[in-house]
Amino acid sequence: MSNSIFDTLGAIVGGAIDNWGWADRKVTALVINKIVESTRNRPHPWSTASDYTSWKSLTDRTYQARHLPAAAPRAQPTPDAIKELFRRPAGQQLLSKKSTCLFPAFAQYLTDGFIRTDPHARNRTTSNHEIDLCPLYGRNEAQTLILREQSQAAGRKGRLKSQIVNGEEYPPFLYESDGSAIKAEFAGLDKPLLGPSGAPDPAPEKLASLFAVGGDRANATPFTAMMNALFLREHNRIAGELERRNPAWDDERVFQTARNILIPLFIKIVVEQYINHISPAPFNLVCDPSVAWQAEWNRPNWITAEFSLVYRWHSLMPDAINWPGGPIPLAQFGLDNRPLLQSGLVSAFAAAAAQPAACLGACNTSEAIMWIESLAVQQGRDNRLDTYNAYRRQFSMVPAETFADISSDPHIQDILGRLYPTPDDVEFYPGLFAEDRVDKSPLPGLLLQMVAVDAFSQALTNPLVSEHVWNEATFTPWGFELIQETKSLGDIIVRQGSPIDPRKITMTQPGWSYGWHIP
Repeated sequence: MSNSIFDTLGAIVGGAIDNWGWADRKVTALVINKIVESTRNRPHPWSTASDYTSWKSLTDRTYQARHLPAAAPRAQPTPDAIKELFRRPAGQQLLSKKSTCLFPAFAQYLTDGFIRTDPHARNRTTSNHEIDLCPLYGRNEAQTLILREQSQAAGRKGRLKSQIVNGEEYPPFLYESDGSAIKAEFAGLDKPLLGPSGAPDPAPEKLASLFAVGGDRANATPFTAMMNALFLREHNRIAGELERRNPAWDDERVFQTARNILIPLFIKIVVEQYINHISPAPFNLVCDPSVAWQAEWNRPNWITAEFSLVYRWHSLMPDAINWPGGPIPLAQFGLDNRPLLQSGLVSAFAAAAAQPAACLGACNTSEAIMWIESLAVQQGRDNRLDTYNAYRRQFSMVPAETFADISSDPHIQDILGRLYPTPDDVEFYPGLFAEDRVDKSPLPGLLLQMVAVDAFSQALTNPLVSEHVWNEATFTPWGFELIQETKSLGDIIVRQGSPIDPRKITMTQPGWSYGWHIP
């Protein structure tokens, strides 16, 4: 039982577009507007600041916004009981037929930039509420200055600090070479999150491999570190080309213009590679900023408490990562950049794109990260989120009347029936992931709807793609063309000198198709 907007639009447009291989801006505008208009526009009346509307709840963006007011669901099973809904049976991981591991790798890097729940106060956030590449540039100006070279020397203007390891460019190391302490020059950066509360710190040799970056989660895995390294290289490559073309520019202008170019370039990939991957509809959406310019839903961004749980996609991770040097158990795949440094960036991307991801959903989370599922359930309760069915109604979807309406799997139905008296009692977070995946999408129905709403309404409202900024004066003619010709991560890798076929750096498994055919 999905009945998402994507289902309707897929039926309207049909299979011809996928077979013709063209992307229609009019279709894109139709899709985006229909999706975003399935729920209320921002600003939301509520936030986690209070249970009622107040000036503080409407203006203090250190709190999370809310799609629905605070509620008190009647049924709250014990954390141990609810783990049964998420735990992957030993040796029985369910692998995706559509997604590669590049999909969760990119998703984590993207969302770590703006879903930034304060670990000490789960109703607060440190987010800038924008897609701004803060894992690369830092959350504020002080952090950005720490990460910059700030050099007026010819050939070095506008650059981010970097180092060469095994002949490749990476961010500098955050810790001293023995892993004993963070280097003094990086003291103003956010400290990396080093795992669950109470867990011992990683070994010194692991700490010594972590990079000085703008985000406290950008060292979480070699996947997130490789993403950040790719965009660091691209920033410095763009800065070099801008300096060559504009030799009179100073360091500041080169840096700021390179940053201007890279953020919309990143947004292009979000829409044209990532969103097109999760979409079950057989047509390609294009990143057309003009869709938002006169739209009713074009409002300032504010990340919601619900959105911070929508993106807990831990079940996408397989039990082991097929790294170039050999499989790495998932439990050992965190807070250690040595595998990336040993394999090299292109090999890491190729490996991620070659391995199937696991399926997103119930009964498929690896034991190594089950502790995160428990935290997510508790976070939903701490923020007093309403029920799963309440959010289906809010997003113009039919509520579930039976457990079979949530999942077609008898085993999942049985677990839900033991945890909750009725479908109306199912909590938001468990319901999101218990639900069946939408046909031809890696995501379940309500989750897909909510991701699409926020993805479009927050990506296309970025200041850099606004009506009077989206032009050659902001990006230079060369930069404006670069943004528009970029469609995928593979495009960036090839521009940086790799001979690899960019089509192999894919979130979608080779040979997968929507199955539409012209009669």
